[in-house]
Amino acid sequence: MNRKNKGLEKELTRLSSPFTGSISPVSIILSAGHGKRIKSNRSKMLHKIWGVPTVARVCKAAIEGLQSSDQVVIVGIKAAEVAECLGQKKGRKFIFQEEQKGTGHAVKVAIDSLNKTSFDRDFFIFPGDMGLLNTETIKRFMEDFKRSKADMLVLIGLYTGHPDQNYYGRIVRVPAHDVDGRDSGDDKGRIIQILEHKDILALNPDAKYIIDFKNRKYGFSRKELLEIKEFGTSVYAYKGKYLREYIDKIGFDNAQGEMYLTDLIYLFNKAGLTVEGAVVGEIESVIGFNDKAVLHQMQGIARERVYNKLNKIISIRDKHNFFIADEVVEHILEMDKADSPLDIRIGEGVYLGPGVRLNKGVEIEKNANLTGNIILGANVLIGESVYMSTYEHQKILIGEHSEVLQQDILKGNITIGNDTRIETPVRITGSETDPTYIGNNVRIKGSSYIYGCIIEDNTQIVNSVLLKKKIKHKKDKEGKTIIVSNIFPDPTGRECVEHIE
Repeated sequence: MNRKNKGLEKELTRLSSPFTGSISPVSIILSAGHGKRIKSNRSKMLHKIWGVPTVARVCKAAIEGLQSSDQVVIVGIKAAEVAECLGQKKGRKFIFQEEQKGTGHAVKVAIDSLNKTSFDRDFFIFPGDMGLLNTETIKRFMEDFKRSKADMLVLIGLYTGHPDQNYYGRIVRVPAHDVDGRDSGDDKGRIIQILEHKDILALNPDAKYIIDFKNRKYGFSRKELLEIKEFGTSVYAYKGKYLREYIDKIGFDNAQGEMYLTDLIYLFNKAGLTVEGAVVGEIESVIGFNDKAVLHQMQGIARERVYNKLNKIISIRDKHNFFIADEVVEHILEMDKADSPLDIRIGEGVYLGPGVRLNKGVEIEKNANLTGNIILGANVLIGESVYMSTYEHQKILIGEHSEVLQQDILKGNITIGNDTRIETPVRITGSETDPTYIGNNVRIKGSSYIYGCIIEDNTQIVNSVLLKKKIKHKKDKEGKTIIVSNIFPDPTGRECVEHIE
């Protein structure tokens, strides 16, 4: 191993944690590949599905669906970036696959990294690019595995398009009769093999493809194989002891010259072990991507899922053009359970990132972008194209019935009281050392910039640049609020400015 890889191994060790010691299932996440067809310098595992890297979505779904934090993540190309993205987590191990020699080889690398006491439990395999895979699908698959009492369970998809467009590996089952015309009996329908699409295309179209199963031969034409609708999703469950025993027996005898994980079906069948299949309920959950077109399709599916969760609870102006992060979605659902109706309105093109918290009666207009720890009070209005953001340790709080209007920019540590109106175009910022506090019933408008200020209730500010100032509310002799207007810091650098004749 070269010096660079030794440094990588050290970093992966730093980010890894030991297994929890339970007998709960282990998930193995295959995330070593780069994906040449995605045409990107970034690992395809780090491309985002609805704002979250695809591999992070798979890892989270596996932990939650299996109710087990014990997880092995296989990394290869861009290994450090993938591992750093996922970060350290209890029970998660990162294992480096130096050469990508197929899915079987990736799993072998994972298995070889574990001690012998780890295999008295079930193992589940998931591709890291399956960014729509959800907790419910994995939970059902685990339950199917328990009910089947099988030694290996294959998650199966049903292809509904034209066979020529089906590039998945086909699930080959025992037909009604063998090559001699004898009835296949109880073996009918048993899974014999998953045959990869490229390997089917490499077959002689004029000859039968013969498979031996339990000392009987079954024949298939290339056309029959291509027309099979059942396909392998690359999601599997195994009894750990058998996975460990047979993973080393996989060879490289295929069109790609790789170790196919699918070859375990043949090895399990040959050993008299039970191989079963379970059809996935939601086909979108098992989509993986190799190019930007499919990635875009997955984004659309993710958006539709969110819209379907929320469209009867809040108003979303354009179902095809919005973003609401997962944790914000969950918070909205919790609010709906606790205190319905919500009367929340989301405009076209609105972006609500993680950390944002809405409230009853909130309206967010077209193309507003809110990211970070932002908490909105009841009946707050956020205008068109407003931009609000915080760093991790900052917070923006906006009180009830307040308004932040078109194209305003708010960044950092900011507290705004109730019934306050921030008109256009205003910029407000605050830092950890110099936060900004704006009271109740305040009006700020014009080309104003506020940083690190304390602004009292009922104050009015117009066209001012205020840096680390306390603005008091005062009235004139007639009892009217004195407007703070055209206040600017003392100029510096006049000597650098010349008039152009």
